[in-house]
Amino acid sequence: MATRPRGYGLSAEIHRKIQSKYDVTLEQEARTWIEQLLGEELVPGADPSTPLGHDTFHEVLRDGQVLCRLMNVLKPGSVKKVNRQKVNFFMMENIGKFLEACTAYGLPPNDQFHTAALFERTNMTQVVNTLHALGRTAQKNGFQGPSLGVKESQHNPRHFSEDKLREGQTIIGLQMGSNKGANQQGMSFGKSRHIVD
Repeated sequence: MATRPRGYGLSAEIHRKIQSKYDVTLEQEARTWIEQLLGEELVPGADPSTPLGHDTFHEVLRDGQVLCRLMNVLKPGSVKKVNRQKVNFFMMENIGKFLEACTAYGLPPNDQFHTAALFERTNMTQVVNTLHALGRTAQKNGFQGPSLGVKESQHNPRHFSEDKLREGQTIIGLQMGSNKGANQQGMSFGKSRHIVD
């Protein structure tokens, strides 16, 4: 891992703000989901009801092997080769293959983290959010297995008849005012006000 210089000023403030958004509850939900799908503990012997925490969760996911195996459970064969070597290039390649498989699975790119966010631990919050988004996408794709998060909404178009559409044109919306009650008839703007003693 590259050594990052300690941030000062605005960069340090941004880093602290990103770190403060990390939610151990969301991490625990993602961890439980991954363990159920893979059928093994991410950290052997660790208490399953206690969150791993920012640093340990990062170490578990950093080489990308768990993520690639996760994608192969959701969609078999989506990651052809998982690199087992603990070399930085191969670990980053695993993460990149996972992200490519996520895109092919239907996860929008704006819901995905960047490789450096996980590999260099710059934004673990985004990594957890990506796992939750992947869980929603799996439900949307009809995956029959453990689920993570709420189900994504479906497209539900409405079709109205011509008579119903014409009927709606006769109604005056309240934002446009009303045609009943008091009105501004007789008021004039711009005239000077006469004050008589």
